[in-house]
Amino acid sequence: MTVHAFTVHDARGKELPLSAYQGKVLLLVNTASQCGFTPQYAGLQQLHETLSEHGLLILAFPCDQFGHQEPGSNAEIQQFCQLNYGVNFPVLAKIEVNGPAAHPLYRYLTEQKPGPQGPDIQWNFTKFIIDPSGAVVQRFEPSVTPAELLPHIQLLLS
Repeated sequence: MTVHAFTVHDARGKELPLSAYQGKVLLLVNTASQCGFTPQYAGLQQLHETLSEHGLLILAFPCDQFGHQEPGSNAEIQQFCQLNYGVNFPVLAKIEVNGPAAHPLYRYLTEQKPGPQGPDIQWNFTKFIIDPSGAVVQRFEPSVTPAELLPHIQLLLS
């Protein structure tokens, strides 16, 4: 099994099969609009602008499981990201990343690459890099900035 076996939903609720992104390097990030790490949206947008034409796709998964830092609706989240950070990579429907209601994709990601404190996501802006074949290559905790991911992503794009 790979990440390409999963389907997620865009902000309007439309199904989005990740199999459509075979051959691309994916960066999957659980995000929140009212978090100390929220300014990382700017760095994610910079990565998108720099590397999307070379095969990188960033997918943001808003999540309200950490400190109620993503209370808005999917439409409000879209507006926030566009107005404040000029985000034009996909910001998908809000999901849960831990617990019994965790999205199956996130259950898979955390099984494949547990963090330093176990499989659960510890906070917003945890990042997973997926190679073009759909394998989970690396997990980065929230304190790792998007700019610090650049060499890891470029290695997979070359």
